Amino acid sequence: MKSSSGTVGIVIVSHSPLVAEGTADMVRQMVGDSVPLAWSGGNPAGGLGTSMASILGAIETVWSEAGVAVFVDLGGAETNSEMAIEALGPPRAGQVAICNAPLVEGAVIAAAEAAGGAPLARVVATAEELSP
Repeated sequence: MKSSSGTVGIVIVSHSPLVAEGTADMVRQMVGDSVPLAWSGGNPAGGLGTSMASILGAIETVWSEAGVAVFVDLGGAETNSEMAIEALGPPRAGQVAICNAPLVEGAVIAAAEAAGGAPLARVVATAEELSP
């Protein structure tokens, strides 16, 4: 599924489905429905972990030509997100960025930037300013 919006999409990836869904809920409450938003959490069996296929599905859900910013909680989430991005293939893979930012705060700040119409590079830079 592709987003019809020209707004940068946000994907939240966590090893915990509850953390991923809760973070997405917080983002939605802060910025409303103006930003394409999806989450992926847990492994296929419903336990802790991540799934490359689920992450790819989340990216596809929020996809637009404006790009997608992905927020991850731990190393495995980042690795599976990288594989999902590679699976998109060129040129779309070049329009997806994993943000080196705190999961919750980064996603909220990025969504606020995206809601204002900022391009992907600015959305990522703003979120990454939160990192120590």
